[in-house]
Amino acid sequence: MKKFFLLSVLALGALALSPAQTAAEMETLLNTQAVTYAQAARFVLQATSVAATDAATIADPSEAFRFAQEKDWLPKGVSPETPARLDGIALLFMRSFDLKGGIFYSLTKNPHYAYRELVYRSAIQGKTDPQMAVSGYQLIFITNRILESNE
Repeated sequence: MKKFFLLSVLALGALALSPAQTAAEMETLLNTQAVTYAQAARFVLQATSVAATDAATIADPSEAFRFAQEKDWLPKGVSPETPARLDGIALLFMRSFDLKGGIFYSLTKNPHYAYRELVYRSAIQGKTDPQMAVSGYQLIFITNRILESNE
């Protein structure tokens, strides 16, 4: 019961923070066990200020993926339908929100140190592995934590 309540609160919070998402899209995302890089790119870009300037680009997940890939916000060698890994999502967050990281992230700008930075900032919580697949729930949770810390 607690988990359902927490999930409901997070979903409502995410809806309030990202008005471009519809309730059906949020429900689909919450029920997704492993999001793709295209889904993640679309959701994260809508949560950033990029959505205001490039709304047409962000409407389609494949276009959002292409946009993020051109900006070098995604790991090398991934495709739109590749299941998103936690370290790759961390890189997407760090770059799209223009977050400053520690010395190793600043020097390398690689997914592993982006993951470590978000763990340090408590955006990624619990027992996690940088190579694990990201669920829709985790994506929403991390987005919410980053938006809260940027206020």
